[in-house]
Amino acid sequence: MRAVLVAIAWLLLGFSGSVLADTSLPMDKGLPVRVKAAIGYVELTAFDENAATFKATVDIRLRWEDLRLRRPAAEANDPPRVLRGDGALEEMKRIWIPDAAVANQAAEAAPAEIGLRIFPDGRVEMLKRISGEFATEYDVSSFPFGRQELQVRLALRAQTANQAVLAFDQDDLDFSRPDAGARLDGWSLRFVNLAVTEQPGWYGASHAAITASLGAVRDPGPIIASIFIPLLASLLIPLLAIWLNRVEDGAFQIETFELVNIIIGGLFAVIALNFTVNSVYEVLESGDNPINRLFALNYVTLAVSLAVNVLLFRFRVVERAFGVYVQEQFYLFLVWAIPLLVLTTAASIILVALA
Repeated sequence: MRAVLVAIAWLLLGFSGSVLADTSLPMDKGLPVRVKAAIGYVELTAFDENAATFKATVDIRLRWEDLRLRRPAAEANDPPRVLRGDGALEEMKRIWIPDAAVANQAAEAAPAEIGLRIFPDGRVEMLKRISGEFATEYDVSSFPFGRQELQVRLALRAQTANQAVLAFDQDDLDFSRPDAGARLDGWSLRFVNLAVTEQPGWYGASHAAITASLGAVRDPGPIIASIFIPLLASLLIPLLAIWLNRVEDGAFQIETFELVNIIIGGLFAVIALNFTVNSVYEVLESGDNPINRLFALNYVTLAVSLAVNVLLFRFRVVERAFGVYVQEQFYLFLVWAIPLLVLTTAASIILVALA
């Protein structure tokens, strides 16, 4: 008789435990389970443009319904159960929790702070605060102008898109914003956009994902002062090598080697500036961007100026082919045509980047 009572007690305990600790998918409202997600940016500490990563502290909020957690009707108006820290971790072992993780973490994150709110009607809200380094897409095509997106991508790992999906509503959009005290040196923070995506999984499966993108606009002043002004100034060097010569009765008065020395000096100056910029902003080395275009314009202008000095001033190919008068008129044409073309091209590069 005692053995029978012990067996019954074990069965009751097992049944009770299965009710209290049910971590399976909540399927009372059908599949896929709808999980609402929001991501708020609490603090931003650094943005590494060369590595396309940023360091930040973010709040991740997930909300879903689990009707198995509903309380009796008499408790319908009671406040939600609030658990933090170890209490939340213990409760998470007894209920279903979306297995959501940040998919674009570039380094191991600091231990997360976790909180839970369980409402009488079965709604659950989990809030997780994490600090870490995140990889983000970085577009240099308008450097140093334009808008960058500081992205945090959240994905469900254990559940496929057929079992659980991520979504958001207006309340999630309101939550997803930079904190009032959030700052990032050299950048102005804008708004956060949410976008639902999917992440490929094993054997052709896909997992729900959501991307939060915090808009950031750079203050271009320091870049203009340190890069753009020297680049535009260096464009004057090859132009001076053309302007400094003068023609009298169809004959050039300045020796070619004196002007070529100016061009060679300008070439070394542009090479040094190019090396300095690429060593500081390694990300600019590859890809099309205004800085590379201006460097290319500098090299082309130096080459054109060298060709004018060698062919026109030194070997006088125009004079030999068409005479002194044509050579003089051709030089007077180049004096304004080349600078106009070069400066118009430089202005176009900058205006396209600003657009």
